[in-house]
Amino acid sequence: MKFTGSNVLVTGSSRGIGAEIAKTLASLGLKVWINYRSGESEAKAVLDEILSNGGEGDIIGFDVTNEKDFIDSIKHIVSSDGSLSYLVNNAGITNDKLAMRMRVDDFMSVIDANLKSTFIGCREAIKVMSKKRFGSVVNIASIVGETGNIGQTNYSASKGGIITMTKSFAMESAPRGIRFNSVTPGFIATEMTTVLKDDIREAFIAKIPLKRFGEPKEVAEAVAFLLSDHSSYITGETLKVNGGMLM
Repeated sequence: MKFTGSNVLVTGSSRGIGAEIAKTLASLGLKVWINYRSGESEAKAVLDEILSNGGEGDIIGFDVTNEKDFIDSIKHIVSSDGSLSYLVNNAGITNDKLAMRMRVDDFMSVIDANLKSTFIGCREAIKVMSKKRFGSVVNIASIVGETGNIGQTNYSASKGGIITMTKSFAMESAPRGIRFNSVTPGFIATEMTTVLKDDIREAFIAKIPLKRFGEPKEVAEAVAFLLSDHSSYITGETLKVNGGMLM
């Protein structure tokens, strides 16, 4: 893939889908900033793998829900590299409960970690990317942001909010040459899905036309496409990576 820009910040990239996104983008020639909140050793392991494969990267620890830390970290990246070409807002959490048992704190913790953090990242990206009138942002949402899900009122609200917020950012930033898109993964083979009992796993797979869970690499490659020059006329779009589960 071709990239006009040179570097990318991937939030929540010390493990799981985020780590795969970081490694994929590094393999395509971008300098990758690997963000972590508490998993410094995991972030270093991702960086070591990138460097051993001839890629370029660095780690940067901060809590995406802390506005000042997020802003300061982007300033650090721009000071180091001269710009920020790309941003992937991937960091997020779950806190599943039936809605009738969900406290406001349970709801807001997920909104803060998923939706508020994405807002901060997108807003600050516009500020720094506008200086060169170039940039691309991909926000990681979820299939449940499109469908809803039992026990995930908070998570569904946060991810649904990301989808529509991305469209608003795309409208506002298009005259500045900055693109915003989102990706909505379905069931992906990560630590979260490997713990599922066999009967539950099979029930989910039965609902997927491709009859399997997706791989993190498949999400990462979708993200890479949306960041790259190959999608230069795509903005405000939601790319579904769900094996046909939602068409």
